[in-house]
Amino acid sequence: MSPTKSDAKKKPIKKAIKRAAASRDLAPERIAAILKALDEAYPDAVCALTHRTPWELLVATILSAQCTDVRVNMVTPELFKRFPTPAAMAKAEIPELIEIIRTTGFFNNKAKSIKGAAKAIVERFGGKVPETLAQLITVPGAARKTANVVLGVSYGKAEGVVVDTHVFRISRRLDLTKAETAEKVEQDLMKILPQDRWISFSHQVIHHGRQVCIARNPKCDKCNLEQLCHSKDKTWSS
Repeated sequence: MSPTKSDAKKKPIKKAIKRAAASRDLAPERIAAILKALDEAYPDAVCALTHRTPWELLVATILSAQCTDVRVNMVTPELFKRFPTPAAMAKAEIPELIEIIRTTGFFNNKAKSIKGAAKAIVERFGGKVPETLAQLITVPGAARKTANVVLGVSYGKAEGVVVDTHVFRISRRLDLTKAETAEKVEQDLMKILPQDRWISFSHQVIHHGRQVCIARNPKCDKCNLEQLCHSKDKTWSS
């Protein structure tokens, strides 16, 4: 059956409604309310990876892929005791590194990455972790998320938004983005969040994802963002 004139008129109307709904989701007042709620719930949120230097944070972040921060914090003291500097780690044998980091998972690739990162920093950056995104992402193991962590936490530089599994999930639940890749989620967040909140937003959302907005059966009855959230998988509504 061919579409009628009435059907043709309805399509633009439906598109207009969708655009309006999207606009309300991303309205400055709603974004501000979300940020305020995060400030109230997590005023002191910081990176959970234990570190003393940008180098230690870089290594810890590489090790945190597909692994909990708690587990990483259990292995890094011994790792940095035996190989305290990029120069020392660059000379380490891969089996030595694997022995220490095995419990973080994917230990073969991670051992190669942290050794490769150490060599790159010694040979190309004079032993100092670079302070720009363009340079950091050339370091083995330092993809954009890792680079954003180091830049934000160690240098206070907001060149992007850290999008881990928690930020990805919660940003979509809050309708801040509909993107399906971490890269595109980051791009969307950078457009709607004030740049001076790029760093703190990720820390706060990561804490929220671990404590309340968990992947399965989120604790919506304990969430101070609940009234701002219209996710289909909410477990409770006020």
